[in-house]
Amino acid sequence: MSGLAEEFAHPTFLSFPVIVARLLLAALLGAAIGFEREWRASTAGLRTHILICVAAATFGILTIEIIHLPSYAQKEIALDPIRAVEAVTAGVAFLAAGSILFTRGEVRGLTTGAGMWLAGAIGLACGLGLWQIAGLGTLLVLIVMGLLHTFEVRTGIAEDKKDEPSKDKAAKPATRRKD
Repeated sequence: MSGLAEEFAHPTFLSFPVIVARLLLAALLGAAIGFEREWRASTAGLRTHILICVAAATFGILTIEIIHLPSYAQKEIALDPIRAVEAVTAGVAFLAAGSILFTRGEVRGLTTGAGMWLAGAIGLACGLGLWQIAGLGTLLVLIVMGLLHTFEVRTGIAEDKKDEPSKDKAAKPATRRKD
């Protein structure tokens, strides 16, 4: 019984308040990206982006903790923290690819997929304690998704992105992109 108690009382390298702060920041930044997607009525919105960001942050924290586990300190084991980045990248890219649809000559979900992929990177940055990179990444995502969308619609660059149906939709090529 004492062995079980020791297992659950295992100290972490990072203090618990730091772990909480990193996961909460990931949730907050993921929510900012997800809110923009919800506002645009995207398929992957608030919950999806929060979950991706928090999951990636958890993987980042786990990477730090694994490197500092006492059971690995005395062994000659090659630990490569970059594998966490590769795993998150591949896993989130798989989810993001699933959000991209091609139906009736239209591609939908590219921006959502890219946002999900970046949410994974932002979450990993939070998990690894790289707050400045995570914050700047989130700011850039919001600028690209929010302000550039508005700019595209107002300048007529993105006729197919307007809220109202375009009169010339039939004249447009069948492979136009919608996000």
